[in-house]
Amino acid sequence: MQTPDTWRHAAAPHPLVVPVDAFSDNYLWLLRAPDGDAAVAVDPGDAAPIERALAEHGLRLVAILLTHHHADHVGGVEALVEQWSCPVYGPAGEDIPAVDRPVMGGDDFELPALGVRFEVLDVPGHTSGHIAYRCQRLGDDPRPLLFCGDTLFAAGCGRIFEGTPAQMLASLDRLAALDGDTLVFCAHEYTVSNLRFAAAAEPDSAAVAERLAEATRMRELGLRTVPSSIGIERDTNPFLRCGEPALQRAAAARLGREPASRLEAFAALRDWKNVYR
Repeated sequence: MQTPDTWRHAAAPHPLVVPVDAFSDNYLWLLRAPDGDAAVAVDPGDAAPIERALAEHGLRLVAILLTHHHADHVGGVEALVEQWSCPVYGPAGEDIPAVDRPVMGGDDFELPALGVRFEVLDVPGHTSGHIAYRCQRLGDDPRPLLFCGDTLFAAGCGRIFEGTPAQMLASLDRLAALDGDTLVFCAHEYTVSNLRFAAAAEPDSAAVAERLAEATRMRELGLRTVPSSIGIERDTNPFLRCGEPALQRAAAARLGREPASRLEAFAALRDWKNVYR
């Protein structure tokens, strides 16, 4: 049997990033210090599972990072701050009362307890002020880490609630330009449903078909399909590949004509995904 280290279309887990399951399909994330007991929570929509994970691993919370304002990403912040009195980083362009360290694209900040510096990326589209966090490495693992909330998913992207298709496409292009080995820590286990759509949009893609079969098997075994990597997403995510001929044809079938631009193809694919079952 394959292990998480040998799946072809899923990245090996990072030894210092703890996935925390919440709600029906959310992933909250805890980053552990290479040495000591410090931890950082990303998008803690519920305090209780974070508290359980901290206790299980003997960790103390030293900071919270938020990508956007939706309740399943911020709902646990108030209780965690009350318990741990830690700073909360979040998007300067969104109204999140708990944020006391507002940041925006182009900013960077250091968390000495983890020994890392985070770069902030503006990635609007899902919400108007959505941001992502990237760090070059954590501990001895050389792979960069990306925490992208609901902008980029494994084999998909977030719905466009507050932004525009142009904003979302620009955000995805910004993330797609990162190093291919960058680990993608998104916030939901949507991979199988996303890949079913990808297979419908690009039916001749062997890579998509292989990834769908693999992700389905992983879920049957109770394994998480996240993290992904930027390289994996470039090969199999239709929203990063909307300029490819097969996906242009899929967009044309939805529009009833050739798309006038890569943006129009992206918008047609995103609209199709909204109603795809």
